[in-house]
Amino acid sequence: MEIVRSEGTTIGYSDQGEGEVVVLLHGFCGSAQYWEKIAPLLNGSYRVIAPDLRGHGTSDAPKGAYTIEQMADDILALLDALEIPKVTLLGHSLGGYITLSFAERYGSRLKGFGLIHSTGYPDSEEAKEKRLKSVSTIQNEGITAFVDELVPGLFSPATHDISPQLLVRTKEIGYKTPPQGAVGAAMAMRERPDRRGVISAAELPVLLVAGTEDRLIPAERTFTSDKANITQATISGAGHMSVFEAPDRLSEIILEFLETSSGKE
Repeated sequence: MEIVRSEGTTIGYSDQGEGEVVVLLHGFCGSAQYWEKIAPLLNGSYRVIAPDLRGHGTSDAPKGAYTIEQMADDILALLDALEIPKVTLLGHSLGGYITLSFAERYGSRLKGFGLIHSTGYPDSEEAKEKRLKSVSTIQNEGITAFVDELVPGLFSPATHDISPQLLVRTKEIGYKTPPQGAVGAAMAMRERPDRRGVISAAELPVLLVAGTEDRLIPAERTFTSDKANITQATISGAGHMSVFEAPDRLSEIILEFLETSSGKE
């Protein structure tokens, strides 16, 4: 992993391959390692950059609440440091919320963007209460207990039976999340605004990916617009974690989208 600085905070990232740049943003209590099955399938044709978000992985985890805007600004700082003018930005779950903030404010830096198991909707009041419960669990019981509670719900029931090692791997990644980073990111998600309008107003190519077995963000909360510039893709049998459950299919979807958004067709 390499590093850059954003507002005094160190952001770690991996940088593989050559060509048009695609930036991959991981989900909550993940890291760039969430893309370990995806990046090798993309970096033969593209330059793939996968940062550890603020509060996660090898990046700094300042104390206190973060904002989605702040986390998007970290990505801007990364692109500026690497002198990359335009990228395609794809975000999984939390990464999708950050992608929408980036697209809303820095659209001129994008060739296209996408949400993978993510949504433009804000947290409901019930979800906001769950965020506070998550914070309480992390602070009182520790990150290991929280991740053990979180991860099973990310996967489809079939994955539990057929590929339990994927849950183990996701937990291993999650255990490395600094507790204060998980708290900061949870509060950022809790306070994020409704950004469905960013999707519906976009003129850039947009990719929306959902899993048929996603119990966190069902397809109808991902597919909030069906304009001509928007590609909708559903992965059969996948829960919230197609990055591990269906990497070959997800990579196919991403590659097809990148061909369009980079103007290679």
